[in-house]
Amino acid sequence: MPATSVDAERTYDDEQFSARGFFQTERSKTVCGYFEPGQFIPVHAPDSDVTVVVHSGHGVVRDGGRTHEVGPGSVVTVPAGEKRGVKAGEERLEAVLVTAPPPTDAEHEPVRRGLENDEFEP
Repeated sequence: MPATSVDAERTYDDEQFSARGFFQTERSKTVCGYFEPGQFIPVHAPDSDVTVVVHSGHGVVRDGGRTHEVGPGSVVTVPAGEKRGVKAGEERLEAVLVTAPPPTDAEHEPVRRGLENDEFEP
């Protein structure tokens, strides 16, 4: 069984959030996400469920038309097809994200565009 910790996977990137994948099958994908203050995963709506479990820091998780303020211990699940995004607040944010099934490369195109254009909501 794969096992790791948020501490063991920790890595930051000054340019954009860092996602450290450590487990993936055709049914699910688990990554540790590391965000410097203000960094984000742009809002997008893949055909997969996602659960975000915040380990440390504060920020927001977009869930369709709602925005959830999150902090250590927060758990937010966004159903498939709903718009979702994650953004760090004024401090580093660390979270575990589990998607089921893993999004396709095409479904992540809005994420790439949003990062290239520095837009949380492309």
